[in-house]
Amino acid sequence: MPDARAFARRVLAEWGMRGREDDVLLCVSELATNALVHGVPPGRGFLLRMVPYGEGAGDRGVRVEVHDSGGGVPAVPEAGEASEPGEGGRGLLLVGELADKWGVGERDPGKVVWCEFATPDAVASQRSPRSSSGPPGNIHRSVEPRTPASP
Repeated sequence: MPDARAFARRVLAEWGMRGREDDVLLCVSELATNALVHGVPPGRGFLLRMVPYGEGAGDRGVRVEVHDSGGGVPAVPEAGEASEPGEGGRGLLLVGELADKWGVGERDPGKVVWCEFATPDAVASQRSPRSSSGPPGNIHRSVEPRTPASP
């Protein structure tokens, strides 16, 4: 997760997005962890995308997408299901509380789990798309502009 968080932190800084960094970084950690634990077969990786959106004041932000090749649809645990110390299942509860929106989209194979954060202090001129090659290991990273076809 350190590589995923470092990538997200760098992208947010390059785009001048301020005010929600901690929320974004925590959700990146949670979604990336879920992808590694539940969404990819051994030896496979996931794709982390950070996508800027909006141009006007109050309509700017970032969409975080984690693409994996695993089956199934992640779900938020019911009340009380993840209440014991040491149990998993809290990640999507955190994402649901911190993000403005989140959801799951289909991909072949696998799925895309995404979340969005409005960041009113973003500086539009610094938000041009950025790309970065993947680090060693199993995290692949990219930054691309949002398309109308995004879920």
